[in-house]
This record gives sequence, C-alpha cells and structure tokens, in this order.
Amino acid sequence: MSSIAFVGLGNMGGGMAAVLAGAGREVFAFDLDAAALDRACDAGCLRSRSAAEAAGRADVVITMLPAGQHVRAVYEEAVLPNAKAGALLIDCSTIDVESARAVAEKARQAGFRAADAPVSGGVAAAKAGSLAFMVGCPEPEFPEIEAVLQPMAKAVFRAGEAGAGQAAKICNNLLLGVSMIGVCEALALAERLGLEPERFFEIASNASGQCWSLTSYCPWPGPVAAAPSNRGYEGGFATAMMLKDLKLAQTAAAAAGASTPLAAQAEALYALFDRLGYGEKDFSALIQLLRGRLEELG
Repeated sequence: MSSIAFVGLGNMGGGMAAVLAGAGREVFAFDLDAAALDRACDAGCLRSRSAAEAAGRADVVITMLPAGQHVRAVYEEAVLPNAKAGALLIDCSTIDVESARAVAEKARQAGFRAADAPVSGGVAAAKAGSLAFMVGCPEPEFPEIEAVLQPMAKAVFRAGEAGAGQAAKICNNLLLGVSMIGVCEALALAERLGLEPERFFEIASNASGQCWSLTSYCPWPGPVAAAPSNRGYEGGFATAMMLKDLKLAQTAAAAAGASTPLAAQAEALYALFDRLGYGEKDFSALIQLLRGRLEELG
C-alpha cells in the first residue's frame, strides 16, 4: 500500500487527506496553515515540516493548491528536487491547462510519472470520499492513478493526456455555472408570476427543464434537503471558487479561439455577487441577488 504525501490541506484538501488516512493509507501531510495541518493530523495524517519533507517520505505526492503559480512553485522548489525516484505525482488542484501541461512535462523530464486530476463535488464530497476525478495522464499509467484516488472517489475518469483533466474540469464548471444561473432566473421569475417555486420545481423536475442544478442542488430552500440552500448557502461550492473556474474557462477560450458568450455573462454576474461580499456563500445563493432579497443572506 503506497505512502502518500499530501500538500495543501484547505477546504478540499483537508477532507481528502483525512479520507485517505481513514482508508488506512500512510499520509504525510503539509500545509502552510498550522491550524489546517493540525486538523489533518487529528484525522490520522502524519505531520511534515515542509512540502519538501513530505514529498521525500512518500511513494505518491498529491497536491491540492489554489492556482497555477502555486503548483508550479511547489513542484519546482519542493516536489521535483525531493521526491523519491520514480514517484507518482498527482496534482488535484484546479488550474489553467497550460500550467498543468508545463508541470507534467517538467516532472517527466525529471523521471517522474505525473497526472493532473482535478475534482468535482465540493467540500461535502471531499469529506465523504465521493468526489469525481478527471485525470489527464498517459493511458498505461491510469490504473495505478485510479487505485490511488479510489478511496476519495465515487468516479475516476481518464479525460486524455496531460492537461485533459483540467480541460474537462473547466468545461464542466462552465456548464454548471451557466445552468445554475438559468435555474435561479426561472425560480425567481416563477415567484414573480405567482407560481409557487416548490410547484415549479415539481413540474420542471419532470419536464424538459430538468437538470442537475435544479434536481440535485436546488437553489430554492426546501425541495432538495441536502442542498446548501437549506443551510443558509453555507458549506457548498463557494461563489469565489466558481468565479475562479469561470475565469480559467475564459482564459482557455481566448487561447483556443473559442466563443463562450454565456460563460462571459456568467463570469460577470458571479463577479458582481462576489464584489457585493458574498464570495464565501455557495454559488447557488445567487438566486437571492436575482430575487432582490440579499438581506436573506444575512
């Protein structure tokens, strides 16, 4: 059973590392935030004093970091100079495709196997071990990568070669961000037209408007018990994180010469909501902006 270095113990990484430890893996954890590191150790991880120390102790190195520049820096300064010969390197951060490909290429030049494996599912899924992983890697290496990720996953998909995992994540969250706005607009309009939102939910759930943003993550409190809308829009997928992903999508679209007009409008709307001070609220809380009821967010 491989030992694992886990670098980056934030909202997502902390839950993921704890799940690995709970599954019996030897997890060498590190984060710059001492409190986050303490929580990981309380959950069964082993303390490391630096990313370099963690990387040097394990057969597999998993990183979960905020952005491309952080992944590049940690790989160049800590992981590549210190990881064991032949180690498997898996980056689960959500970053730009160019950075993912550059990091993978440097890792391979240094003699390591590398993969980008961003996740979908949010904080609750990270803690429950029910994330979906989108992996970019050479096909022969996928079975080993899948085995490492399995304790944290409900599904692990190989998207293609290096960078393909990030491409899949960016496109998926573009679709999610746009569809959630559509659901929020429809529910807000239903209310204004005198149609009970709960009744509209029942109808649309069984009609052509059915989608994940409605039936699994409904932004209107009540119909979906597990949705963040039933706990004050806390503990889900933060608006600031959705905004980050839409910015990545726009950057990728510009580089590829692709037209994404709805994503551009969605980015602007989530950016407004973030600037109003609701960046930490679940992205489905946008419905309160569209209803003109921001006071309900506290």
